[in-house]
Amino acid sequence: MNSLQQQARFDDFISEYNTERPHEALGMKCPMEVYQPANRPYRGLPEVEYPFHDKDILVTACGRICMLRKKINISTVFAGQRLGLKEVDDTIWLVSFMHHDLGYIDLEQKTLQTIDNPFGTRVSPMS
Repeated sequence: MNSLQQQARFDDFISEYNTERPHEALGMKCPMEVYQPANRPYRGLPEVEYPFHDKDILVTACGRICMLRKKINISTVFAGQRLGLKEVDDTIWLVSFMHHDLGYIDLEQKTLQTIDNPFGTRVSPMS
């Protein structure tokens, strides 16, 4: 199956899910029966400033930042967004988005090491 066939099957599923399948959580109605568009338009994210960081930097369309002539992959999720950077040690920078610390960049390794999510899934060791 090619990608066009996969997309067609997915589109069919979405249509069926939203218009034909009743949901118990919706009082046995289909999502399309209860959907209402938002009253206010989405205007995007506010302008982000990083007054407590050493600098801010724009993420490229391909999800990278360029620091001191080094290209570091962040994520295409942040394309076009500004990130705050704060030097915490020689060649080590804290990377933040809005009020969230994403991780640390090691300029020598040119990588972003993410900070563990304290709310993420925890796996207990087997005894």
